Amino acid sequence: MSVEIKVPALGESVTEATVARWLKKPGEAVAMDEPLVELETDKVTLEVNATAAGVLESVTAEEGANVEVGALLGSIGEGAGAPAAKPAAKAEAAAPAPAAKPAAAAPAAKVNGGDAPIVMPSAAKIIAETGLDAAAIAGSGKGGRILKEDAQNAAASGTKPAAAPATGSTIEIPAFTRPDSGPRPQKDREERVRMSKLRKTIASRLKQAQNNAAMLTTFNEVDMTALMALRNQYKDSFEKKHGVKLGFMSFFLKACIVALKELPAVNAEIDGDDLVYKNYYDIGVAVGTPNGLVVPIVRDADALSFAEVEKTIGDLGRKARDGKLSIADMTGGTFTISNGGVYGSLMSTPILNPPQSAILGMHKIQERPMAVAGKVEIRPMMYLALSYDHRIIDGREAVTFLVRAKECLEDPQRILLDM
Repeated sequence: MSVEIKVPALGESVTEATVARWLKKPGEAVAMDEPLVELETDKVTLEVNATAAGVLESVTAEEGANVEVGALLGSIGEGAGAPAAKPAAKAEAAAPAPAAKPAAAAPAAKVNGGDAPIVMPSAAKIIAETGLDAAAIAGSGKGGRILKEDAQNAAASGTKPAAAPATGSTIEIPAFTRPDSGPRPQKDREERVRMSKLRKTIASRLKQAQNNAAMLTTFNEVDMTALMALRNQYKDSFEKKHGVKLGFMSFFLKACIVALKELPAVNAEIDGDDLVYKNYYDIGVAVGTPNGLVVPIVRDADALSFAEVEKTIGDLGRKARDGKLSIADMTGGTFTISNGGVYGSLMSTPILNPPQSAILGMHKIQERPMAVAGKVEIRPMMYLALSYDHRIIDGREAVTFLVRAKECLEDPQRILLDM
């Protein structure tokens, strides 16, 4: 008796998803609760698990197909595995090209087949371009999946590519060649990849922010000397007591809350003809993932201790990188912090996360000569950028917000005293 695989409930207001990738092929054995297929919505990527043990009998919705909640994805049949010829026959029907000819244009399919490692699309592109051997790359993603960063690191360290198959005495030249070794084949000059739902949503929201808000950015800089000294003094005992590392993000989040309490317009939003002032502080923390930027929310951050903030941010960051964030994790938010400094950014103008009215951009800490009490000293400095909606926040409020945050970060005791 077959068991149907259907699209599960995707969360509030989400009715459609895209089939991103099948993790099993027809004819392969599946265990109870084993992930079968990945679905992409405009907010998260989620896995659909097997509700019964058996064999993946059929795939109804192919990769790239748009499916609604409750739609049929495939079915699981009884048994411990199908004959090897069965999936091969289906593959021949779908792709009549000769089986003996190697497929140079689909590296992801090659490395995902059989017992080879699972390669994410962004990593597959790098592997194809550089001629790397996917089997020689250690994947850091869930279940050993090879992420974009893994492929980049392998390319930088010079991991050897797989040997090209020999045909008699003729050596087959790889599709990718260096510019100085001859003209690049015309067919390899471009690659067209379908935009994911998450990427389309990111693009739409960023454009929405630019079109709808009167967006400005104001800057300031922070001397990180006192904060770095405080962190160095307590980081070991903090980790020993709380089981989590003491980072800079908790200080920035707490400093922002001090400033938000003084300047409620920065924590507000526009709803039609109304201004909605929020008397709570749900702070979004932007996290970069292989699939795009996501902004999970630290709920009621003002009520959390430093240790609770660090634990929450750590948990949300891991869930984001593993593609395990739920829609509830990213719904709402009154203010956002984005840390471009982890990528080396010295200064940038972050874009609003609608319908919020402001976002703080953190940047790289860099030593610079500064005038201190009439003398030049080398200090660790960071530029801060506050992008805001001028329809609701005046320049005075934006500048004051940054000054208050700067004061808290340069004199961290202010945070504990809520000053």
